[in-house]
Amino acid sequence: MRDEKLKVIRALKPVQPEDIVRGQYGAGGGEKGYVAHSENAASKTESYIALKVNVSNWRWQGVPFYLRTGKRLRARASEIAITFKQPPHAIFDDAKGWHENVLVIRLQPNEGMNLMVMIKEPGPGGMRLMQVPLDMSFAAVLGDEAEETPDAYERLIMDVIRGNQTLFMRGDEVEAAWAWTDPIIEGWEARGDKPQTYDPGSSGPEDALMLMHRDGRRWREIKE
Repeated sequence: MRDEKLKVIRALKPVQPEDIVRGQYGAGGGEKGYVAHSENAASKTESYIALKVNVSNWRWQGVPFYLRTGKRLRARASEIAITFKQPPHAIFDDAKGWHENVLVIRLQPNEGMNLMVMIKEPGPGGMRLMQVPLDMSFAAVLGDEAEETPDAYERLIMDVIRGNQTLFMRGDEVEAAWAWTDPIIEGWEARGDKPQTYDPGSSGPEDALMLMHRDGRRWREIKE
């Protein structure tokens, strides 16, 4: 597993400045902003980052990966969403309301999987398409046992006790990650880039929306 993670990091293409958006949450909701919390008026440390990356190998050639993470957003959620490519032509005469199929792997909270697929709306009236979810929730399947599922940090502690190093970074993986990250940070410092301010309880800086919109895509809604 760790060998494969290392291969991915080494295959990452350099990220261009226009493919990265950084942010700091401002004041709001009776709370101070990031700069006040950091007690450093000149802080350029980001509390949000969104970027578009590409993996330079034959398997993922031409497949963009959009990543984002941040603090004080609309909700706390961690998930992987795989959007399937639109076919070159529609097999239906009138495919209004068509959406790509999306596989969502929900890490936390409410662990599970969700596959959004298009179906024909039942009944007469022609070819009316609608998007429906096929859900698999651990909470629904396991019932009360799902409440005892450990969170991410608890799992790491258990892995330490058991001697399972799968989720921990190896020395060569750390070096490869910094070799990819250092040029990005050096570029920020050379250009004097500063994080953009975003409202707490929002989805992040406005430029992060444009990062997706210019490719004809949009971020998934952040919700519990």
